[in-house]
Amino acid sequence: MRRILASLALALGLSFALAACAPASGPIALDEGTVVIDVRTPSEFASGHLEGAVNIDVQSPDFDALVGQLDPEGDYVVYCRSGNRSAQAIDRMEGLGFTDLVNAGSVQSAADATGLPVVTD
Repeated sequence: MRRILASLALALGLSFALAACAPASGPIALDEGTVVIDVRTPSEFASGHLEGAVNIDVQSPDFDALVGQLDPEGDYVVYCRSGNRSAQAIDRMEGLGFTDLVNAGSVQSAADATGLPVVTD
Protein backbone atom coordinates (compact mmCIF):
# COMPACT_ATOMS: atom_id res chain seq x y z
CA MET A 1 0.00 0.00 0.00
CA ARG A 2 2.85 2.41 0.82
CA ARG A 3 4.42 1.69 -2.54
CA ILE A 4 1.15 2.53 -4.32
CA LEU A 5 0.74 5.77 -2.37
CA ALA A 6 4.34 6.74 -3.03
CA SER A 7 3.89 6.05 -6.75
CA LEU A 8 0.69 8.07 -6.80
CA ALA A 9 2.35 11.00 -5.01
CA LEU A 10 5.27 10.88 -7.44
CA ALA A 11 2.94 10.79 -10.44
CA LEU A 12 0.91 13.73 -9.14
CA GLY A 13 4.08 15.71 -8.44
CA LEU A 14 5.38 15.06 -11.95
CA SER A 15 2.01 16.01 -13.43
CA PHE A 16 2.08 19.36 -11.65
CA ALA A 17 5.70 19.95 -12.64
CA LEU A 18 4.98 19.14 -16.27
CA ALA A 19 1.87 21.30 -16.29
CA ALA A 20 3.90 24.24 -15.02
CA CYS A 21 6.23 23.90 -18.01
CA ALA A 22 3.52 23.18 -20.57
CA PRO A 23 2.93 25.87 -23.17
CA ALA A 24 0.14 28.30 -22.39
CA SER A 25 -3.18 27.63 -24.02
CA GLY A 26 -5.23 30.62 -25.03
CA PRO A 27 -4.40 34.29 -25.32
CA ILE A 28 -1.40 35.78 -23.54
CA ALA A 29 -1.84 39.38 -22.44
CA LEU A 30 1.26 41.50 -22.82
CA ASP A 31 1.69 44.38 -20.42
CA GLU A 32 3.83 47.37 -21.32
CA GLY A 33 6.82 45.94 -19.45
CA THR A 34 6.51 42.32 -20.60
CA VAL A 35 9.70 41.01 -22.17
CA VAL A 36 9.34 38.41 -24.92
CA ILE A 37 12.32 36.04 -25.09
CA ASP A 38 13.15 33.77 -28.02
CA VAL A 39 15.44 31.04 -26.69
CA ARG A 40 16.38 29.57 -30.08
CA THR A 41 19.76 29.88 -31.78
CA PRO A 42 20.68 33.19 -33.44
CA SER A 43 20.21 31.66 -36.92
CA GLU A 44 16.73 30.41 -35.99
CA PHE A 45 15.93 33.84 -34.57
CA ALA A 46 17.08 35.53 -37.80
CA SER A 47 14.80 33.27 -39.86
CA GLY A 48 11.74 34.70 -38.12
CA HIS A 49 10.90 35.84 -34.59
CA LEU A 50 8.18 37.74 -32.77
CA GLU A 51 8.38 41.48 -33.23
CA GLY A 52 10.25 43.01 -30.29
CA ALA A 53 11.56 39.69 -28.98
CA VAL A 54 14.99 39.40 -27.40
CA ASN A 55 17.15 36.45 -28.45
CA ILE A 56 18.84 34.58 -25.59
CA ASP A 57 19.88 31.11 -26.77
CA VAL A 58 19.12 28.60 -24.01
CA GLN A 59 21.81 26.30 -25.42
CA SER A 60 24.47 29.01 -25.13
CA PRO A 61 26.98 28.59 -22.30
CA ASP A 62 26.28 32.16 -21.17
CA PHE A 63 22.48 31.79 -20.99
CA ASP A 64 22.38 32.04 -17.18
CA ALA A 65 24.66 35.08 -17.17
CA LEU A 66 22.60 36.86 -19.85
CA VAL A 67 19.29 36.07 -18.15
CA GLY A 68 20.85 37.11 -14.84
CA GLN A 69 21.07 40.67 -16.21
CA LEU A 70 17.26 40.80 -16.43
CA ASP A 71 14.96 41.86 -13.60
CA PRO A 72 13.77 38.70 -11.81
CA GLU A 73 10.63 40.64 -10.80
CA GLY A 74 9.69 41.30 -14.43
CA ASP A 75 7.10 39.61 -16.65
CA TYR A 76 8.43 37.27 -19.33
CA VAL A 77 6.97 35.33 -22.23
CA VAL A 78 9.35 32.65 -23.49
CA TYR A 79 9.14 30.70 -26.75
CA CYS A 80 11.23 28.50 -29.05
CA ARG A 81 10.60 26.20 -32.01
CA SER A 82 8.35 23.65 -30.32
CA GLY A 83 8.05 24.52 -26.63
CA ASN A 84 10.75 22.15 -25.35
CA ARG A 85 13.60 24.65 -25.09
CA SER A 86 11.29 27.31 -23.69
CA ALA A 87 10.34 24.86 -20.90
CA GLN A 88 14.05 24.25 -20.23
CA ALA A 89 14.71 28.00 -20.19
CA ILE A 90 11.84 28.59 -17.78
CA ASP A 91 13.16 25.90 -15.43
CA ARG A 92 16.57 27.56 -15.43
CA MET A 93 15.09 31.02 -14.98
CA GLU A 94 13.00 29.82 -12.04
CA GLY A 95 16.23 28.49 -10.52
CA LEU A 96 17.62 32.02 -10.82
CA GLY A 97 14.65 33.50 -8.95
CA PHE A 98 12.32 34.51 -11.79
CA THR A 99 8.65 33.99 -10.99
CA ASP A 100 6.43 35.55 -13.67
CA LEU A 101 7.15 33.34 -16.67
CA VAL A 102 4.88 32.11 -19.44
CA ASN A 103 5.83 29.33 -21.82
CA ALA A 104 4.32 30.43 -25.14
CA GLY A 105 5.48 27.26 -26.92
CA SER A 106 6.45 27.50 -30.58
CA VAL A 107 6.97 30.64 -32.63
CA GLN A 108 3.57 30.22 -34.27
CA SER A 109 1.80 29.43 -31.00
CA ALA A 110 3.45 32.47 -29.41
CA ALA A 111 2.40 34.68 -32.35
CA ASP A 112 -1.17 33.41 -32.15
CA ALA A 113 -1.38 33.79 -28.38
CA THR A 114 0.20 37.25 -28.14
CA GLY A 115 -0.96 38.79 -31.40
CA LEU A 116 2.63 39.78 -32.24
CA PRO A 117 3.69 39.34 -35.86
CA VAL A 118 6.59 37.13 -36.94
CA VAL A 119 9.29 39.31 -38.50
CA THR A 120 12.80 38.89 -39.91
CA ASP A 121 15.72 41.28 -39.55
